[in-house]
Amino acid sequence: QVQLGESGGGLVQAGGSLRLSCAASGRTFSRYGVGWFRQAPGKEREFVAVISWSGDSTDYEDSVKGRFTISRDNAKTTVYLQMNSLKPEDTAVYYCAADLWGRNQVLSDEYESWGRGTQVTVSS
Repeated sequence: QVQLGESGGGLVQAGGSLRLSCAASGRTFSRYGVGWFRQAPGKEREFVAVISWSGDSTDYEDSVKGRFTISRDNAKTTVYLQMNSLKPEDTAVYYCAADLWGRNQVLSDEYESWGRGTQVTVSS
């Protein structure tokens, strides 16, 4: 398994941008699909975006399409989530997760490894 750590969260005004990073340890990182999930207070954890282990396929939750972009740099064992045009409803703790040989997995139960999360707060 890989160990994951998120960074890049913070407080931003509506319309602003943040780039989250998910840094992974382990030499097998390139074998893992990586997803981003988020959980707002009082709500269930929900899928946000995913990139396949090969990097050739991505998928997004409908409300973030056109605003968020997921990418990966295997040389740096890092996956990024670029978030633009942020809205107050994007406020949540954001988690990254890894799924061995994963391709566009949107179900959180299928992921083997999770980070501890990073807080994103968007003010109106």
